[in-house]
Amino acid sequence: MPTYIYKARDATGKPVKGRMAAKTAEELVDKLRKMGYMTTQVTESLPLKMESLFDRLRPINAEDMIMFNVQLANMLNAGISILDSLGALARQLENKKLKEAIGGITRSIEGGDNFSQALARYPLIFPKLFVNMVKAGEASGKLDNILLRYAEYFERQSDLKQKVKAALFYPTVLLFAGLTVTLFIVTFIIPQFAQVFIKSNVPLPIPTLILFKVGVAIKKFWYVGVLLVISAWIGIKNYINTERGRLVFDRFKLKVLVLGPLHRKAAISGFARTFGTLSASGVPILESLDITKDVVGNEVLSRVIASARKAVEKGQNLSEPLKISEEFPPDVIQMISVGEESGSLDRMLNKIADFYDMSVGYAIKKLTTILEPLFLVVMGCMVGFIMASMLLPIFDMIKILKR
Repeated sequence: MPTYIYKARDATGKPVKGRMAAKTAEELVDKLRKMGYMTTQVTESLPLKMESLFDRLRPINAEDMIMFNVQLANMLNAGISILDSLGALARQLENKKLKEAIGGITRSIEGGDNFSQALARYPLIFPKLFVNMVKAGEASGKLDNILLRYAEYFERQSDLKQKVKAALFYPTVLLFAGLTVTLFIVTFIIPQFAQVFIKSNVPLPIPTLILFKVGVAIKKFWYVGVLLVISAWIGIKNYINTERGRLVFDRFKLKVLVLGPLHRKAAISGFARTFGTLSASGVPILESLDITKDVVGNEVLSRVIASARKAVEKGQNLSEPLKISEEFPPDVIQMISVGEESGSLDRMLNKIADFYDMSVGYAIKKLTTILEPLFLVVMGCMVGFIMASMLLPIFDMIKILKR
């Protein structure tokens, strides 16, 4: 579908311009007319320049979203209308994707949509969680508070993800660098080194012979290895994208040694933070469970939440089906039960999220202290094997020369 650049005027005569996809220019004009605009110019968009393409490919990071919510909340709290607030934000934003999205949201609101309906048109930028929170804020008249609450939620979730990434960054770099150096030595250094002894009729020791054969095989058939890796990656990815594959993989993530408890804690923190934020924002509990099920990030826990939603719909307490599943720790079940009985479920959920965020932090430190020496031991063994394969034939040659 082609993209058109248009210029138009709104009901007050104010000029507006933008970019929109449509089958034909006539369809675009009709869309704009329904939105309340009088079109003055329509031109088909030409291929993007490299700079423009780079701007459009730039992702919307956590900082962009947090600042958008905080600034919009402050403007609304100061009594500035939603349209004026969005217009002011669009003028100062540097991220092209977010800027264009806000422009489209502004036009949708001018065309008669409310803020939540306009946000729903951009699901890749504004998730269902945010849209439903905004809808609750519009209904309660506390949109500015809802936006600040989402900014806080988003910041906490981003911090948690950054902690996990930071913990795994150094071990990953260490392992990658070690494997790269090892591959270079085995592929290029060992074969040349071994040729010297082969030409001298010195028999190669078993370690040297193994590395020599492996290096020669990699040089000759490297493309086979690449194809096998790519095929395996595609096959695994396609399997994980199936319902059964996703369930098997997510169950494995919860049970794998060392990383399993960390993944479970992070998922429970996400569940509690999301559900608690939605509940505190006034979103109905059944709708909150539907949204939480989709964003929890684990199919096993997602199915437990879906089962819990059905139980709640029948009048049961939330804690009962969660306890039966045995996927949630007893402390989480107990705190949810107390929250239900005392009428402070959202507060209890946020306490659970705070505790498990802290627990994830400790688990990450523990994981780092385990992984770093483990990788060093593995790299030491690899280096030791390579050194042995290079020194043993030298010792054999010295013995032959002494004779």
